[in-house]
Amino acid sequence: MLRDILLIYGMLAVYYVMTVNLIYFSILACSFRSIMTVFRRAAFSKYNTLSGSELVPSVSLLVPAYNEEVTIIENVKCLLTLNYPTYEVIVINDGSPDNTLGVLCKEFELEPMESPGLRNAIDCEQVKAVYHNPKYPHLYVIDKPNGGKADSLNAGINLSHYPLISSIDADSLLEKDALIRMARMYMENPEETVAIGGDVRIANGCVIENGQVKSFSLPRKMWPMFQAVEYLKAFLGGRIGWSSINGLIIVSGAFGMFRKDYVIAVGGYRGGYPGEDMNIIIKLHRYMLENKLPYKVAFCPEAVCWTQAPDTYHILSNQRKRWGRGNLKNMLENYDMAFNPKYKVMGLLTMPYNIIFEALNPYFKLTGLIALIGYAMLDMTHWKILAVFWAVNFVSGYLFSIGAFVLEELAFKRFNRLADLCKMLGFAALKFFGYSQLGALWRVQGHIQYLRNNNSWGAMTRQSWKEESKPAKQA
Repeated sequence: MLRDILLIYGMLAVYYVMTVNLIYFSILACSFRSIMTVFRRAAFSKYNTLSGSELVPSVSLLVPAYNEEVTIIENVKCLLTLNYPTYEVIVINDGSPDNTLGVLCKEFELEPMESPGLRNAIDCEQVKAVYHNPKYPHLYVIDKPNGGKADSLNAGINLSHYPLISSIDADSLLEKDALIRMARMYMENPEETVAIGGDVRIANGCVIENGQVKSFSLPRKMWPMFQAVEYLKAFLGGRIGWSSINGLIIVSGAFGMFRKDYVIAVGGYRGGYPGEDMNIIIKLHRYMLENKLPYKVAFCPEAVCWTQAPDTYHILSNQRKRWGRGNLKNMLENYDMAFNPKYKVMGLLTMPYNIIFEALNPYFKLTGLIALIGYAMLDMTHWKILAVFWAVNFVSGYLFSIGAFVLEELAFKRFNRLADLCKMLGFAALKFFGYSQLGALWRVQGHIQYLRNNNSWGAMTRQSWKEESKPAKQA
């Protein structure tokens, strides 16, 4: 009986691996099909052609901040000097117990506004005060009780004055032309484009001066290096392809642009659990499809946001557990979309893929390990067969990473040295020997936290951009 169960499981595992690899490489092929368009757009859409145009839509930049006193000043200074004609920066201090509000008020000489003009378009925590200084006419700081990132974004929307909103993490920096590149993509189809995601890259190891990445360099520490490989694979190898078939399920909370009217129409960001960046996109897909409205959720890889990646095991594990909770919550809330032709690509491909190959993937890995032990104990297979099966998995995953690196070189060429590319290729191989397994473990732990109603954010520490910019010590 046990042998029969293991035999059936083995057959299912083979089909599972074949299916997920087929999807991976189909999406990668879509990315390659789109990359020349990306290349031409990246080369042509320079900010100096649009930055002074009155036709460019105005944007409200929303920056949720919780315990960000170390990085917030550099972030705001960066945002205030973007190459964009009309925009505003709205920082939302989400009840930070540190001195986030104090450093902002001191640096920009902010004072409370008597009549800030807050609207009640979306429910959120009661705002304590809005700070402003006429010397910085496009900067506003909201102070409110702690309610989470989603609640902060909703408060920012209620204050915002412009038709487009852009969410930006307080530990991130935008390239000077990032916003104008986003706007150019939006202006190509303003009636149908409801959201655009930007590319997120790892800033650890880079030289940062005056809120700008002056010199690109790969991270010097192990954990950020693994994440640099992950991000490149996910954003270039994955999101370009998903966007090309209008099946993108997430716009990173670190940097995204949205039509405000549609965000309000779907009730704004969902609080209570992490994963608000995925949730808002799912809600937009659902709303547009149920109301039979033509729409597009796009991805703009040439619009780059630089972010600090966790550089310790503890902080990284907390982040990934939080992502696991958010992913599971979103899949459970929207399971009715899966395999439903009414929701087109989202229902027939994106949602099933995310449920079966993302949310449930750690459990297939866990049961697969148990099955291997069973095969060995019952002498049902030879080690050479297992080695071949593992090699196929390794090679397919590694080829997907290489494909992402090729896309990077075709369109952006940010690797300054051959040594950088070799380092990326090396870590792309090493991630299969422990890091991928840890990722599955963290996701399972996140699911357990969700079942226990554990909604803690987890420890997240920041370091000054100036500290991050220090060159490595020579031996």
